[in-house]
Amino acid sequence: MRTETGWEIFYDQFVPDTLNHLETVTMIGNGYLGTRGSFAEGYPGANRATFVHGVFDDTPIVFTELANIPDWTALQIKFNDKVFSLAEGTLHSFTTRLDLQYGVLTRQVDWESPDNQRIMINFERFACLHNVHLLMQRLRITSQNFEGQVEIQAPINGYALNEQLMHWQHASNNHQHDANQLVIKTIASKITVAVAQDYRYQGDLTQKSIWNVPMQPTAVFLFGLKAGESVTFEKRTALFTTRDTANPSQAGFELLEQSSGLSWIQIRRQHDKAWNAVWSTSDMVIDSDDDAQIMVRFCLYQLLIAGPQHDDQVNIGAKTLSGYGYRGHVFWDTEIFMLPFFTFTQPQIARNLLSYRYHRLPGARKKAKANGYDGAQFPWESADTGEEVTPTWVPAWVDNEDGKSMELVRIWTGDIQIHITADVAYAIMQYWKITGDDEFMLTRGAQVILETAKFWASRLEWNQSKERYEITDVIGPDENHDHIDNNAFTNRMVVWHLQTAQEIFEWLVSNPDQQADDLLSMLGITQAVSQEWQKKATLVYFPDINEEGIIEQFDGFFDLDYIDFSLYAGRTKSMQEIFGIEGTQKVMALKQADVVMLLYLLRDKFDLTTIEANYDYYNIRTDHEYGSSLGPAMHAIVAAMIGRRGEAYQHFLRAAKADLYDVRGNIKDGIHAASLGGVWQAVVFGFAGLRINQDGWSVHPTLPEGWRSVEFSFYHKGELQRVRVTE
Repeated sequence: MRTETGWEIFYDQFVPDTLNHLETVTMIGNGYLGTRGSFAEGYPGANRATFVHGVFDDTPIVFTELANIPDWTALQIKFNDKVFSLAEGTLHSFTTRLDLQYGVLTRQVDWESPDNQRIMINFERFACLHNVHLLMQRLRITSQNFEGQVEIQAPINGYALNEQLMHWQHASNNHQHDANQLVIKTIASKITVAVAQDYRYQGDLTQKSIWNVPMQPTAVFLFGLKAGESVTFEKRTALFTTRDTANPSQAGFELLEQSSGLSWIQIRRQHDKAWNAVWSTSDMVIDSDDDAQIMVRFCLYQLLIAGPQHDDQVNIGAKTLSGYGYRGHVFWDTEIFMLPFFTFTQPQIARNLLSYRYHRLPGARKKAKANGYDGAQFPWESADTGEEVTPTWVPAWVDNEDGKSMELVRIWTGDIQIHITADVAYAIMQYWKITGDDEFMLTRGAQVILETAKFWASRLEWNQSKERYEITDVIGPDENHDHIDNNAFTNRMVVWHLQTAQEIFEWLVSNPDQQADDLLSMLGITQAVSQEWQKKATLVYFPDINEEGIIEQFDGFFDLDYIDFSLYAGRTKSMQEIFGIEGTQKVMALKQADVVMLLYLLRDKFDLTTIEANYDYYNIRTDHEYGSSLGPAMHAIVAAMIGRRGEAYQHFLRAAKADLYDVRGNIKDGIHAASLGGVWQAVVFGFAGLRINQDGWSVHPTLPEGWRSVEFSFYHKGELQRVRVTE
């Protein structure tokens, strides 16, 4: 990967072994859908996929997953019956470019066929931001020594598998004027998707026809081509689902008709204008660190193309819309890692993401009731309905005396990783305090915070002998240790949540809007209930800070064996892979930030001396290299807070390089979305030191060595603030 500008990444050679990496990092999208950067003509081993927010269908083991949408990018090109493929012939030059500023993917190849015909081919595609249902693709073929017939097949490929699983059944093939359309329906969830395409071209057209094949209607064009001549072919796609409109088929044809009078350039101008508006509040400019600049913009681009602008019924999965990893499921990654970026720069998207949690309260209530608790308990993994979709068992290779064997491994996160309920409340409060959106808090946010406070009040366990409330048998953010008691992060976030619920109760009581009284009445929350929450909050156990200033991560953590990570230099596995699941439970090897993250989220509750002591203690016990991608950015922020600029920058780089450089070797599964959001937070809250308080905001910079300045924008109480920070 290279970059010539602060807005573009490009690859000037094709390495087949890195194809899936390339497909992931060069994806395009518009907040409605995401399309991997796969080659239009295909390639062996490609992982082609387009995902649309909210289009889920049932699947074994993991309950439900985003269904791979029919491939709108597919093209087959033949030169005198010789199929164009980079797997054959000679590739004289290759360049793929992703323009981060406008979300445009281009590719240029200088290719010589096995029979020595040399052709230059240019590909270009983008998903319109001004109209998210319109997708644009263009192809230009220039002959260097070829003479003969060029055949371009433009299919709508409905045989879109989720790896080995098919989610679609055929509904109809439609044709209107010069447009093709495929209409299909998911097998279980019954979501209808209509994909319509029409075509434009320049060149010596000799024939065109339609192959009305079920599941794969195809338009075929034949051109004559001589040396030095060119053919240009454009394919426009309109994509709608029954989540968007009652008649997606009609909507698709209407959109193509509406855009028929506009040229490629005119549509591109509208698209660019929309992107310019987005970047005007979202961009970040770093002076004197070109590598950091492109990595940061890559992270922001990937967040922006995943953020739903017009839909408050969906959320962003842990892999965005970029791959099959985690099946499109939503975790705490959104609220704690991604949402701050949207809250501060694109508050409407943040509102949509938080509204998703409000709309999924029925699923959260169902989970709480099933577990024997009151109120609402958010699932660890959420999808369409808001019910728990964490797999209970997954197959995995396990080390044993005879080598490795495939075994079913029990997944406990859906049962006992419960801190997500407080994380959602935290994100809602952050949004409210930054935006001042009282209407959202009154109509949606307050209900979420209060219903989930009910859950915590019933989940707390009274220890009579110690006269305190405890929370046992949980998993904290550090997932290397499960079935633990009194996780410091979980317990302290519960205290914060109950105290916050009391604050929201008082706000509603003082609110003159009748809706506030109606909400409290509907939820059955009285002054007595609020006072009971406050009392319980004061009795929740939180470990005392010991003589060294350290907060014990959970009961018994100090008794575990210390691991010197330097003794494992050069490893290519996580500590859990080295020690095994059971072995890791016995050692001080953290998957990701736990206490350190708590000290960041509730930084106004702890002094810098405590923060520094715990950073030093837990930093050397955390698997930064092969643990979770969520951790490095959090450590970067805290390191910057205590003035460790060198360490902060190293942690920042671990987060910023996660995808572009595939540092964990799993980018084929999709983008590390939490890391993207963490990078933004590392710069804004870490290096720039942005702090929000009742009086406004301030900055306390700890810029990395060599950074002259960093510029960014954010909204505060509806007013756009533009900031330039220097040392």
